[in-house]
This record gives sequence, C-alpha cells and structure tokens, in this order.
Amino acid sequence: MEIIEDIAKMQAKAEELIIEKATRGFVPTMGALHEGHLSLARRSVEENGVTIMSVFVNPAQFMPGEDYDSYPRTWDEDLHLAEEVGVDIVFHPTAGQMYPPRRQTTVQVHELTKNLCGMSRGLGHFIGVTTVVAKLLNIVRPTTAYFGQKDAQQALVIQRMVIDLNFPVKISVCPIVREDDGLALSSRNRNIPADLRPRALALREGLSLGREMIRNRVYDAQSLFNAMCVHILRDDAIELDYLHIVSPETLDDVDKVDDIVLIAGAIKIGGVRLIDNILVGPGGPWED
Repeated sequence: MEIIEDIAKMQAKAEELIIEKATRGFVPTMGALHEGHLSLARRSVEENGVTIMSVFVNPAQFMPGEDYDSYPRTWDEDLHLAEEVGVDIVFHPTAGQMYPPRRQTTVQVHELTKNLCGMSRGLGHFIGVTTVVAKLLNIVRPTTAYFGQKDAQQALVIQRMVIDLNFPVKISVCPIVREDDGLALSSRNRNIPADLRPRALALREGLSLGREMIRNRVYDAQSLFNAMCVHILRDDAIELDYLHIVSPETLDDVDKVDDIVLIAGAIKIGGVRLIDNILVGPGGPWED
C-alpha cells in the first residue's frame, strides 16, 4: 500500500492511473476508521482496479465550538485497517496543503443544505464539506467515489454538486453499517462515555418507532414527530438536536407520508453528537 502526503504527487499518480486506463475507486474519510468506512473500501476494491482512500480531518467543516480538537485520530490503526481490506493508496494531506494562505474560493450547494444538519450546524458546515470534496475529487480524479447512507444529506449534496459542476465521477451511496445493537457506526461512537453507551440507542429506537407507526398506517407527519420525540427525550441524558421527516430528493419537510420519506435525526449524549436516518414509505421497507 502506497502512502502519499503531497498533493502534487497524488495528482501525478492520478495522471498515471488515467493513462493506464485503471478504474479508480475513492473513499474519502476523516480517519478513525470503522466497519462503515471499511465496507465502502471493500466495495471499491470489488468494483475497481485501484482503490484510493483519503484520511484528512477537514477543519473547514467544523463550526466554532464543535469537536475538531477532540475528533478521534488513529493514524497507525487506520493504515493497518486500510491495507487489510485492500486499499492501494492512502492520501494523507495536511491542512496547510489543502487550505493554502490567501485562499478565496469555496463551493456551495444551496437549497439541499438549508435543512437538517445545515440548519443545526450552520451553512458553513456544508460549505466546508463541498469545498473539500471538490478539491479531493480534483486531486484524486476517481471514476467512482463512495459515500455512506448514514450521512444521507451529505451524500445528496455531493451528488448535486457533481451533477451541477460536471465532475466526471460516479457517486455510489452505500447502506448504513450498524453495531450489533443497531447503533449506526460513527467515528464519534468511541467518544461516548461508557455509562451512557446503551442509552445512545434512543435515536435509533425513535426512528424505528416512526417506521412501525407508518407500517400501522399512521401517515400524519406531526403525529409521527410527536411520538418519536417523546420516545427519544424520555431519557434526560439525551439532547435532541433535530428530527425531521423529509422528501429524500429535496430534503423539504413533508406533512404526510404518501411516498418514501427520509426520517433523519441528530442527538447529543455525553457531549457527543450522533446522527441516523431511515428511508420508509407506506409500503416499506420495514427493515434496514
């Protein structure tokens, strides 16, 4: 496995791979790898001649007061796991390289970033996400880039950016990977205090309750919202960041579930912010 830390060297390597006509899978990460990341890497290895993974904790997507400094960083373990699943190249730039002095350019997707995490964390969060992903796609030049459904809004925003700006890359969105008890895998899970870890399932349970209510033909969004909120907030260790029932295409809130909807939420527990979502409609799916 090759480790590249210089942008110019990564660009040169990308040119070589293009000349060789190798299909190039790309898995962008902020490190602290878990099975969710590794599932994306395995998918890329299966579908491409070369798999590239970036490990870069992107400061631009953290808003003031967020957990940039405490975000888990496990470089040695990340390298071991990446090599184990067959990653060919790890791209590991510094913040100074990615964001040089006197920079003035950002990338913004507008409507899709207004709700959910955009409302909760501020529009600057997604400007940081789209800007860094645009830069990474330009540097790595993959044929396919892999993202997880857990970050559903992010994946949709990236898909929109790629279409609008004519990036020659396919965006592949892969299913959520969960721990044995159902908690969506996240690098932040390791920061949940041990005594609060079982209670971190509140969001997952609330989303599952909403799905079961839809299965029982409760389609009024306000009724679903109320019931899910009551369930999530019965534990005083939980702070509800947001909970929305939205169109999976526009991310606008819906009043009634008459087609597939995305139920997405975020909570804070023990100072750790967790997100999760499900896709469900009048005809299912009833499991994920």
